[in-house]
Amino acid sequence: MPTETLAAEGIRLGCSATSREDAIDQVGQVLLEIGAVSAEYLPAMHEREQSVSTFIGAQVAIPHGTDASREFVKRTSLAVLQFPDGVDWGGHDVRLCVGIAANGSEQVGILSALAHVLLDDDKAAELRSAADAETVIRLLDSLGEEKNQ
Repeated sequence: MPTETLAAEGIRLGCSATSREDAIDQVGQVLLEIGAVSAEYLPAMHEREQSVSTFIGAQVAIPHGTDASREFVKRTSLAVLQFPDGVDWGGHDVRLCVGIAANGSEQVGILSALAHVLLDDDKAAELRSAADAETVIRLLDSLGEEKNQ
């Protein structure tokens, strides 16, 4: 995964959220703050969640906008927010939200790399409990490299 896709500025550890909607708001706000999306992208993240849950297992959700909202993506980026106390995600416990801002085919590669790390229970656990942004970046960067070998 290219380092410009995931930078320390897009990683927030030790967050708390009162609900799935609150968590999505926080993830969207980080994508907005780092210049990945325009404000119009944020409501589309909730629209996507209403149509299909972005919970993918292993205590991880991947909130992102609808296909139509891709026009509001300024650059492909990830926002990673850790929720140590968990967030109720429609009956699932979510500890890590990976917000995705991507155009078309880029999103497929990002989802593939993320799925690859989550299949490794040890790496998934390390990602959920990371104590610093560098650990998150290392785990997600190594994913893309392993996948390409």
